[in-house]
Amino acid sequence: MADARLIDGTAVARDIMNRTGEKAADFEKRTGAKPCLATVLVGEDPASVTYVRMKRNRCAKFGIESRHVPLPDTITTEELVGAITELSNDPSVHGILLQHPVPAHIDERAAFDAISAEKDVDGVTSQSFAAMAFGFDGFASCTPAGIMRLLDAYDVDPRGKHAVVIGRSAILGKPMSMLLLARDATVTVCHSKTTDLPSHVRNADIVVAAVGKPEFVRGEWIKPGAVVIDAGYNEGNIGDVEFDAAATRAGLITPVPGGVGPTTIAVLLEQTVTAAFRQQQIPAEA
Repeated sequence: MADARLIDGTAVARDIMNRTGEKAADFEKRTGAKPCLATVLVGEDPASVTYVRMKRNRCAKFGIESRHVPLPDTITTEELVGAITELSNDPSVHGILLQHPVPAHIDERAAFDAISAEKDVDGVTSQSFAAMAFGFDGFASCTPAGIMRLLDAYDVDPRGKHAVVIGRSAILGKPMSMLLLARDATVTVCHSKTTDLPSHVRNADIVVAAVGKPEFVRGEWIKPGAVVIDAGYNEGNIGDVEFDAAATRAGLITPVPGGVGPTTIAVLLEQTVTAAFRQQQIPAEA
């Protein structure tokens, strides 16, 4: 029997999207056009195809135009950069999403950095990361930003807390640590070379698991009362945390699915609408 309180990411995302839909309608009323998100998909990876379809459906539901840009998996880095640059220069496109991951032969960082910062609504460019790390205006990485919204929704103040982030990817682990640090948490970033990972987790008030390995974080590692955020998704609807065991010790925990995923998409679309207002130099109503 789980003792932890479940963090309902679907409910938090619904609140974000309802406000986003209202702002999208306001933008269309004032400009005659919908906010537009271009989704670039290289190849036909089944999981990526599913994710893009989910995002496009969510766009349609909340008054955002979704422009799908499918590209063959034989495309070169240069060709992909060219396609993204065209979208960056297109004034009718307000946000650009390059679905991750891209095929192994592509220089993913070069492709990400071809997205103009003002349209980087997924928060994946080097410029966006720097802006986020220094507290400047810009768009945050969507999954970490969504996690911060979950913490806020459940009145979890990171200030003074010991947060352990397991994973150091450029679009999740690293930006997650920056956002927590900006909120005055003491942050430990762990990874595949970390010695005695369980001891770090046992001292954590907040655990963010983003390693991409099913049930990698064992329930017995969790400090009683800790907040556990599972940012992993593996085949069979399994996260990176051993959920049942962790839930007997944690104070708050995200389920998989229904935790981090919905807020990631909600933040993406919220930032798309924000980008549309900024590019048209229209102040968004509160």
